[in-house]
Amino acid sequence: EVQLVESGGGLVQAGGSLRLSCAASGFTFGDYAIGWFRQAPGKEREGISCISRRDGSTYHSDSVKGRFTISSDNAKNTVYLQMNSLKAEDTAVYYCAGKLSGALAYDYWGQGTQVTVSS
Repeated sequence: EVQLVESGGGLVQAGGSLRLSCAASGFTFGDYAIGWFRQAPGKEREGISCISRRDGSTYHSDSVKGRFTISSDNAKNTVYLQMNSLKAEDTAVYYCAGKLSGALAYDYWGQGTQVTVSS
């Protein structure tokens, strides 16, 4: 059974950094992607980054490009989101999610971790 567990959230001042981790288990096939999403109060869930297990390709949304970097440690089955130059508008619950390559949606979700950036 697929399980995703996020960690690393917390409170940080604007301009600071945090590193989120997503520990994945239960993926027996390598043909999947891990994405990072966030949802702030009063806003829709936003996809901000993803990485392909298949070829290592990455994506970052315009809102975080240049500040956030997704990476993976395949030996540890862990995906990271390094967040630098944090802004107050980055405050949200951050989720990691898993998607099989042929799926239309992310079917596996972690529990979320709170990131709060003080201005």
